[in-house]
Amino acid sequence: MLVSPTWAQEAPTPPPALSEEQSDVFKAPVIVDGDTLFHLRGSSALPATERAERVQDKIIEVAESSEKTDIEITYEETELGTRILADGIFVSVVTEADAELDQMELSVLSLLHGDAIHESIVAYRANRTEQARVSGAIEAGAWTVGFILFIVVILWLHRRIRRRTLEIVQSYLQDVETATAKHVQAEAIAALIRYGLNFVLLVIFFLGFYYYLSFVLLSFAETRYFAQLLLTYLTEPVLLIFKGIISYIPNLIMLALISWVTMYIIKGMRVFFDAVEAGTFDMGDFEKHWVNPTFNIARVVVILIALVFAVPYIPGSDSAAFQGLTILVGAMLSLGANSVVSNMLAGLFVIYRRSTSIGDRIQIGDHIGDVVKIKLMETHLKSIKNELISIPNAQLMNSDVVNFSKKTDGNGLLLHTTVGIGYEEPPEKVEAMLIEAARRTKGLKSKPEPFVLWTALADYAINYQVNAYTTRGSTIPKIRSDLHRNIVAVFNENNVQIMTPSYMADPPEPKIPTEHWDGQLAHESSDESKK
Repeated sequence: MLVSPTWAQEAPTPPPALSEEQSDVFKAPVIVDGDTLFHLRGSSALPATERAERVQDKIIEVAESSEKTDIEITYEETELGTRILADGIFVSVVTEADAELDQMELSVLSLLHGDAIHESIVAYRANRTEQARVSGAIEAGAWTVGFILFIVVILWLHRRIRRRTLEIVQSYLQDVETATAKHVQAEAIAALIRYGLNFVLLVIFFLGFYYYLSFVLLSFAETRYFAQLLLTYLTEPVLLIFKGIISYIPNLIMLALISWVTMYIIKGMRVFFDAVEAGTFDMGDFEKHWVNPTFNIARVVVILIALVFAVPYIPGSDSAAFQGLTILVGAMLSLGANSVVSNMLAGLFVIYRRSTSIGDRIQIGDHIGDVVKIKLMETHLKSIKNELISIPNAQLMNSDVVNFSKKTDGNGLLLHTTVGIGYEEPPEKVEAMLIEAARRTKGLKSKPEPFVLWTALADYAINYQVNAYTTRGSTIPKIRSDLHRNIVAVFNENNVQIMTPSYMADPPEPKIPTEHWDGQLAHESSDESKK
């Protein structure tokens, strides 16, 4: 055995050893009853898979040829390598190429192959005895009983979920319908929860059935190979997932720590801003209606900072796919959110620039109404006709806003209107009549006193503007209407013709007889006295 034959000495130098990936391609396992005995190397004349199948068939042939437990393994040295015989029947040959593949001496590898063949034959015969078959049948029956109990538990959980989900949702979410204006019903929430739990049960049932089938097949020697294939196909991916989760536990702990610190900071900010809103902390000119938006902005900033710290610990954050997705999201936001971002920034300016507050009556363009809600994207007005008007905050920022509720001083708003009176009427008389009309108008202040301005010397009339203060900005349309009514009444009482808008000539008789106005005024006075 120690002397090399002549053909081996004259043989050319063997090629360099194959790498691990290449050796996996040129070798095949010898499998008997699902157990891998050893690997054999192939050649161009005899591929590895075909060679392994021949050895498997020989082992089975020897195992089925007799039922005795004593098996004689012998070895013969040949030019090709060491032949292995079991009970005198040739089974396999171990070559120098096989020794190079396993990186050990040929004699040692031959002994290892012989021992593996001996154990496989003994196990093959033992697994096919009457006692082994009865034991396998009992084991399969036990697995079947366990699977039936498993199905019973799954069905019980399924019925339990269907019955209890709605009760739990209704008990814990009693205010869902009120809080969501009936857009979300408790039944819908229960259906979503039920769907998720049933999906989990379905996955558990599939895994249970898969492993039950594998263990039943594993109970019999004839089907053990297929059972091991089934277990390999499912168990390896599951184990890889669990190994990945276990190896990722440090990152999960770091993410949990970042989340906990972030939530703690947000809760602390909430306590602080609640104290500011309650007046416990005095922050000077900081207004109370700034509390919620400021808190929301601070919360978003804290969450963004937490995300920056958390991204390196997110699974796959260093992959090209994750980076590409981040770039895609950034591009979509930058290209498609210009108007959204402008409205959001405008909403912040509207909140903080103090020009408009909830409850103020304002005028934006042709729209007049009370501010009922200032959102991040838009502002809602309730018009004097009780209409809800939604105005984008960008438009609110770029338009002139007239605020009738803000007080610049203690006098209030200066309400005014203009009339044109002919040059023949004494100005002192006209001014006195306009001031009298202002004094008769409810909602106009007597202190400071109303006053009259000359706004224009027109072609046929002097334009007089009567001005009076009011603190009732929300009822300006009604006050202005009453002022116009009183101006017409006072001028008719004094037989003075209003020339606005234009004047051609004096009519022979007044357009509206004084008696008509006297009667109407007397009627209104009697109505007031009855009230």
